[in-house]
Amino acid sequence: MEERVVVVDDDAISLRIVKRIFDRAGIEGRYLHSGKDLDAYLRKGMLPDLFLLDIYMPDANGFDLLKHIHTDPVYRNVPVIFLTGDDDVKTEAAGLHAGAADFIRKPFAAEVLLKRVHNTIELTRLHNDMAQEIRAKTEKLSRAYLQIVEALAASVDAKDTYTHGHSSRVAAYSREIARRAGFSEAEQDSIFMMGILHDVGKIGIQDAIINKEGRLTDEEFAAIKTHPAMGAEILGHIADYPELAIGARWHHERYDGRGYPDGLAGDDIPEVARIIAVADSYDAMTSNRSYRDAMAQDVVRAEIARCSGGQFDPRFANIMLQMIDEDAEYTMKEV
Repeated sequence: MEERVVVVDDDAISLRIVKRIFDRAGIEGRYLHSGKDLDAYLRKGMLPDLFLLDIYMPDANGFDLLKHIHTDPVYRNVPVIFLTGDDDVKTEAAGLHAGAADFIRKPFAAEVLLKRVHNTIELTRLHNDMAQEIRAKTEKLSRAYLQIVEALAASVDAKDTYTHGHSSRVAAYSREIARRAGFSEAEQDSIFMMGILHDVGKIGIQDAIINKEGRLTDEEFAAIKTHPAMGAEILGHIADYPELAIGARWHHERYDGRGYPDGLAGDDIPEVARIIAVADSYDAMTSNRSYRDAMAQDVVRAEIARCSGGQFDPRFANIMLQMIDEDAEYTMKEV
């Protein structure tokens, strides 16, 4: 593969020597006399394999140019080698600390210049190829992980004859609330996973209780109330993702402290669980259940507003109300 190198040096003789060496070796070179020339080159967006910079030049030194190159997102991964007549070890150490890949001292031998240029380019290409392969494998693993999680959630949802896609909708609503609340993308992805798995504990509840038409007995309701703790226990075995258990255990806590299983209140309830609590209740009201049909949108809105500060954190309840108000066609419901 052809190698492309940009050389910046205010010494015309040095540039000619480098050009002669590169031409003989078949290296495509771009030869510039100043930092101003380099700036003009960078604005064109052309991507070389390497920058070869002289340290001492009248308008800008090599350290300034190195910083300029590596703060540009287009060029930040392109390696830089300093070309200098300076024998000061402190200068070399400062350059390496600033991000230079190597130093070549003048006067230089052609074979030394070519070897160091070639090795630096090859090492950078190898690093980039490995990084790309790691990203591809990570994305593949992430997709597989999501598919496994969705399959597990679907198996839980399937226990309820009357609801379909509840966990996925709760996850989507939770992520949107988190996004509007200013959570980072990584935090939004995390809460999405927690939302999908928030009801996983129901896998241990009898189908007859989950699908019972009419009012539950005290014993049956007590059985239902065990699913948050069971879900947290199940998910707690996933050592690499301990946060998954948070949504499962505390999504039925209430802001006023009257929820279960632990009776937490206010800020003692993890934020993500407070978000999932709103999303979960919203989807429950907008879905068909064994004991009733989905509620009308205005009734759902009124209930969210009424429970703000009691059942729900007012901050996240208000975001849910905004989402409802924007949903003029009432699409946020079980289809």
